[in-house]
Amino acid sequence: MSEKEPSERDGISFGVIASAALVAVIVVAGLVVYFSHGSSKPSTKNEGTDPVTTSDTGVTGFASPEVDLFGRRVDIPNNSAGQPLPQDPSKQRRASDTDWLTAAPQGTTDPHGWQRVHGASVPFSTSDGPTRLENGVAVGYSHTPQGAALAAAQITYRLNARPADRELYVREVRVGADQLAAYDQALADQRLPKQQPEKVTRYLVAPDAFQIENYADDMAIVRLAVRGPVLDNKQWWAAVRLIMVWDAGDWRLKPATSKTSQTENVDSLAGWTRW
Repeated sequence: MSEKEPSERDGISFGVIASAALVAVIVVAGLVVYFSHGSSKPSTKNEGTDPVTTSDTGVTGFASPEVDLFGRRVDIPNNSAGQPLPQDPSKQRRASDTDWLTAAPQGTTDPHGWQRVHGASVPFSTSDGPTRLENGVAVGYSHTPQGAALAAAQITYRLNARPADRELYVREVRVGADQLAAYDQALADQRLPKQQPEKVTRYLVAPDAFQIENYADDMAIVRLAVRGPVLDNKQWWAAVRLIMVWDAGDWRLKPATSKTSQTENVDSLAGWTRW
């Protein structure tokens, strides 16, 4: 059995589970590419510390925590857009540190480190952001590998949960005029759901680990590993490759420009950083 072609057991395909977990890479790898090439029409039915800002609603705090598909804690913010945590920038890694590319951000393993936002589990650190919400969009990530990883998970999962959130797309995705026009046309044609149903978002669970494949001041290539099934007594993960660019003082997602899959199946997290 090869790394990229695991077998099926009990009628459960790894590819099916991985697609559910990453919502078919439509949003992760690039909404515009998918829709510009034609596809079946998805349903649009809605089923020292730095200061921290919440949303315009002023709602703060948390409801009782819940657990995800794997029994892991996920907190429920009273603000549906999430609750940024107090930041301590002194905990950020520096380029001179030996674990500059491999350290995890602080706070993600503590209560409130993973929050359910619009149905998806997204990470909030106490060292590398996000520092605030602006119009319901989480922004303010550190200019570090850890900040890039946090932004990658936040942006892709939020977009997967709410593909028609134009504010999020325009603010957090680095696109050209043609891509934005295609996205707006998809919105006008009602080909993007405003909110994915729970049967989809329940699979948007916290990735087990991340990997910084390449890092520079202006770009980071980040991989996220999402837990899949156990096959032949071996745990598998779906790994998605994301390109993040540093633009206007924050990390933004640069979508893929082709239909080539940006995911692969891996059976080991050796060399990965667990959150």
